[in-house]
Amino acid sequence: MRYIGIHVSIAGGVAKSLRRAHDLKVNAIQIFLKNCNRWESPPYSKDLIREFHLLWDCSPELKIFAHSGYLINLAGSGKNLRRSLHALIDEMHRAEALGIDSLVVHPGCHKGVGISQGIRRIAQSLDFVYRQSGSSVNILLETTSGMGTSIGYRFEHLRDIIGHSQYPEKLYVCLDTCHVFAAGYDISDERGLDRTLLEFNSTVGIDRLRLIHLNDSKRELASRIDRHEHIGEGYIGYCGFSSLVNDARVLSIPMILETPKEKNDTDQKNLGKIYQLIND
Repeated sequence: MRYIGIHVSIAGGVAKSLRRAHDLKVNAIQIFLKNCNRWESPPYSKDLIREFHLLWDCSPELKIFAHSGYLINLAGSGKNLRRSLHALIDEMHRAEALGIDSLVVHPGCHKGVGISQGIRRIAQSLDFVYRQSGSSVNILLETTSGMGTSIGYRFEHLRDIIGHSQYPEKLYVCLDTCHVFAAGYDISDERGLDRTLLEFNSTVGIDRLRLIHLNDSKRELASRIDRHEHIGEGYIGYCGFSSLVNDARVLSIPMILETPKEKNDTDQKNLGKIYQLIND
């Protein structure tokens, strides 16, 4: 079975996301677990958790991924790092309460200390989070565009974070198409995609790839700028996405759209474009 879906809103409570998944007729979604631009949010009530499970029981084939908040920086220091660690532990507990087993996390920004030290900080932060939380939730490190001092724009960064961690069996990867293209991996045609997947496999391992974010790029190859665009309307284009969604190496990997939500029907339109590109 192919799993293709949308990042959906949790406005009105996380359980509402499952109703939105039903309306969109998708078999995979990604959600935030709380306000993505705040450090803290009220804990879930027992009724909310119960409602979430009841709705999920009605659609047991639905795959649900969580995405961590944007303030978290595992490569940071001082007060910001302490808040980041606390926030990530809280999100892992929230994911467990809902029964979600995978949490997408941006690796972090080194803020001038350099890539190598930033990688070590991220690995140490992940180890601390797993020790303190005792969580069984898998973390999916998301590829980045390389904007600013972000870490994760080279596959080697992700390999080294996993390699330095004491919990490699819990660490996987989410590949974002806009981000890798902006970082310099040309996936706009079949040959470029093949090179990229071969490099990913030789560096990280295709078995570590657990999720793909489908986003076109507003900016050109190697721009190092993270700007998502609607499918087929950016520099990756229809050719790139057609090659990706039909590549045998990733057919079993769930794919989630994070394209702009300018109008009520943009999710359906972007989904429709992807469905049209899939070869029967």
